Amino acid sequence: MKKTIKAAVAGAATGVLALTGCSASGSSDSGEKISVNAFSVMEAANKPVFDDFKKTDEGDGVEFGTSYGASGDQSRGVVAGAPADVVHYSLETDVTRLVGEGLVAEDWKDNATKGIATSSVVVFVVRKGNPEDISTWDDIVEPGVDIITPNPGSSGSARWNILAGWAHVTGNGGSEAEAREYITKLLNNTIALPGSGREATTAFTDGSGDVLLSYENEAILAKQSGADIDYVIPPDTLLIENPAAVTKDASSAAKAFLEFMTGPEAQADYAQSGFRPVVDGVTVGEVEGANDPSDPFPTPEKLFTLDTDFGGWGEAADKFFGDGEDGNPLGIITELQQTTGQVGEE
Repeated sequence: MKKTIKAAVAGAATGVLALTGCSASGSSDSGEKISVNAFSVMEAANKPVFDDFKKTDEGDGVEFGTSYGASGDQSRGVVAGAPADVVHYSLETDVTRLVGEGLVAEDWKDNATKGIATSSVVVFVVRKGNPEDISTWDDIVEPGVDIITPNPGSSGSARWNILAGWAHVTGNGGSEAEAREYITKLLNNTIALPGSGREATTAFTDGSGDVLLSYENEAILAKQSGADIDYVIPPDTLLIENPAAVTKDASSAAKAFLEFMTGPEAQADYAQSGFRPVVDGVTVGEVEGANDPSDPFPTPEKLFTLDTDFGGWGEAADKFFGDGEDGNPLGIITELQQTTGQVGEE
């Protein structure tokens, strides 16, 4: 099993490294270039959005340069000098890092979607036919269930996954002590913590683990790509909201593209890749790979949110994922990762 896991993760890492270099999607030298720096799962979803934007007046002649990888790594890369006109990340904190560095304006959330460009929910990806009969958060911490989830140290999707498990306890009347106990069980059942959501999916589809904690859209994309898997939306789960912004030196074309991303046409494109629309009035149609293509985005019985149940990322980031530097305490999840020995791949 260990050899299989290492091979799967290594293969995934090779693929991600190949994607992280900035590369133009067009061939003409005459058009303006927009550099998009995004978290890994956006790679396939962005292609039809790029194509549709190019058909608009603002996008006529535009080319795109792209860089994809684990959300936190991408954000830190922009701080280090990676080109970026539009950033699109898993977590708000990866955008606010750029605000703190003076690269993104402080008012980046002052728009109709409050800075959110795509959304999803945390789901369980399982083997075809769900042989382990996994349907709830309690099922995945049963002894003998092998979990794969990306590493919270580098991956935004991992943080959503872990907090969804925490909310399952505290959002249903449990104490923080009980939530700690639950997350400890979850980590002890985890057999791999790859560096990004995409690497985690690759590890699972290559044969490792019984259940993968993931985004609903990532599960749908995997099925669209021919993966022999199913996915389960648990009765209670967490709403995932992915922010996007332009950098301060972005061109008018880049600003127009950011606005286009949250319009009905682009949101319909993103829906076809498994993302839940963030605005009303989007014609979704059937979504291949969804559990029910004609009703692809059912409302969970109980849907937790970061703002309502965790006080927003401004509060949750340090409380749960603080690194203990500069005399600050370790975050709860960081501490539990260390005490369980589950520090994962970075």
